[in-house]
Amino acid sequence: MTDQPSDLELRMDPTTLYREDVYTDRRIGTIRVMTPVTAGGLPDPSRAVLYAGETQILTPGGLLPLAFEIPATALAEAVEQFAAGASEAIERTRREIEQLRREAASSIIVPDRLPPGGLGPGGPGGLPGGGKIRLR
Repeated sequence: MTDQPSDLELRMDPTTLYREDVYTDRRIGTIRVMTPVTAGGLPDPSRAVLYAGETQILTPGGLLPLAFEIPATALAEAVEQFAAGASEAIERTRREIEQLRREAASSIIVPDRLPPGGLGPGGPGGLPGGGKIRLR
């Protein structure tokens, strides 16, 4: 069995192509305008133009990139809705981080199996003498 992806997995779908234009204010973020195109590169009016916002927030762990869809029908509308979309993305990310923290705090680590005698050789700590430090 090979670990190489097959040709089918790497083939692009010519019916779902988009041209991507990026707009930025060079301060807060970017808006990506995804214009549907045909395989020949011409605009495809049968599909809607998509708008996506991108920004970053500073966290104690460093910069956190955020990406979010903007429900708009024109670039000016997407610019107006950028702040609302970014706020929603920040809130969603905050909830996800809190959920991960709760899961990490409530996880209990159980060893696969304890050695005969329960706590291992020598009692607590698994060391001879019970894991106590002796000074000479």
